[in-house]
Amino acid sequence: MKTGLFFGSFNPVHIGHMAIANYFVEFTDIDQLWFVVSPHNPLKEKNSLLDDYARLEMVRLAIGNDARFGVTDIEFRMPQPSYTIDTLTYLAEKYPDREFVLIMGSDGLSTFHKWKNYTEIINNYQRYIYPRGNDDTCAEFPKYANIKVVDAPKIDISSTFIRKAIRNKRNVQYFLPEKVFGYIDREGYYK
Repeated sequence: MKTGLFFGSFNPVHIGHMAIANYFVEFTDIDQLWFVVSPHNPLKEKNSLLDDYARLEMVRLAIGNDARFGVTDIEFRMPQPSYTIDTLTYLAEKYPDREFVLIMGSDGLSTFHKWKNYTEIINNYQRYIYPRGNDDTCAEFPKYANIKVVDAPKIDISSTFIRKAIRNKRNVQYFLPEKVFGYIDREGYYK
């Protein structure tokens, strides 16, 4: 079974994440997509992250009972900061019947050479790339190995935008899955 791995902090998960996930399971050869909630991206600051389990709960609320999606907290139990290659290796060993594919935004390609053991990822895992914002990397795709570029719609919504809007007392109800919005509002997150 071809399984897409959508890594992220999901701080919070929003409708853009869900639309991208839906695109991959409906318009590519990916059978199922797993959200991999990351406790700490080594290329990002940790101080703006909401608690790991709160972010995991938001993803669970977002996917509900949709069998096309899964969520894993595997990186919570791994050494931190977490590295994609370690997670890929662990999951490939634990689920040998699945073919794992790394789902990435095009903006991630510019720093991909900084990832731990990035050549091992290139050699062993296919990367499906979706366009992000006004990224010019799309013109350079042919120079990257082992990637499949998808023609997903560009969705210019970010978790940073949502956190800032909440801090500024803006209504972000329609930027978030309904249950996620209710959870954030109830818990008073990002205020």
